[in-house]
Amino acid sequence: MTALTETTYAELAEIAARYPEPRSGLLPMLHLVQSVEGRITPEGIEACAELLGISAAEVSGVATFYTMYKRKPVGDYLVGVCTNTLCAVMGGDAIFERLKDHLDVGNDETTDDGKITLEHVECNAACDYAPVMMVNWEFMDNMTPTSAVQLVDDLREGKEVSSTRGPRLCTWKEAERVLAGFPDGRVDEGPGAGGPSLAGLALARDNSWTAPTREDVADQKSLGSGAAESKEGAVAQADTGRAETETKQEEGKKDG
Repeated sequence: MTALTETTYAELAEIAARYPEPRSGLLPMLHLVQSVEGRITPEGIEACAELLGISAAEVSGVATFYTMYKRKPVGDYLVGVCTNTLCAVMGGDAIFERLKDHLDVGNDETTDDGKITLEHVECNAACDYAPVMMVNWEFMDNMTPTSAVQLVDDLREGKEVSSTRGPRLCTWKEAERVLAGFPDGRVDEGPGAGGPSLAGLALARDNSWTAPTREDVADQKSLGSGAAESKEGAVAQADTGRAETETKQEEGKKDG
C-alpha cells in the first residue's frame, strides 16, 4: 500500500500551483515523494503524473535521469564521499574505502540498522575544502578516514552533528522535504561560507577591484563595434586600392 495520504496529495498540488507551467514543479514534487516514502515509488510516479496531466513515462524519465532520486530505500543519513579528481588525490578514495570496511557496505548500500547509506559522488563544487563529504546534501569539509569514521559513528548513535558550513544535520526524509520547498527553519544556522571560499572576495577588496557596471559593458561594446567598423573600412579600402592597381596594370598592358 502506498504511504501517500490526502495531505501529501494536497502538498503535491500546492507545489504544482507555484509555477505558471505546473509540470515545472515536477522536481520538487519528486523530492516530496521521497520525503514521505523514502524513495521514488511507482505510486509516487503515478501521483505526480496524474496531478500534472502528463504520462507516468515522462515522470519516470525525469526520476531516472537525476541521481538525487532514489529507487531503493535510503537510510536516515545519505553519506556521500567525493571521489572526483582533486578530492580523490587529497584522500577521498582512502576515505571511501575506509568507510566501506567500517560500515560493511558497498557503494549505494545501506547498513543493516538502516542508519547510513553510503555512496561515492562526483564533484561537490567544494574543491577548496577537499576532501569533502556530504551528509543529506550538507557539507562536511577537510575530512580524513579517521574523522569520517567518527562522523558515521556519531550519526548511528544519534548524536547531534552540525555540517561544516550549514545547519545541524537532519534525517534524509527531512532534508527531502526542505528540497520540496517546505523550510525547516534552519536556513540561517551555521556559516554560509568559509575563508577559502571568500579568498577571492578579500583579494578584490584589498586591491579595490570591482565588477564592471552596465555602463562599462556598454562602453566596451561600443568600442568593440567601433573597432569592427574600422577594420571593415580598412579592408574595404584595401580592396579598392587593389582593384585600382589591377585596372592600371591592365591599361598599361593595352597601351604597350
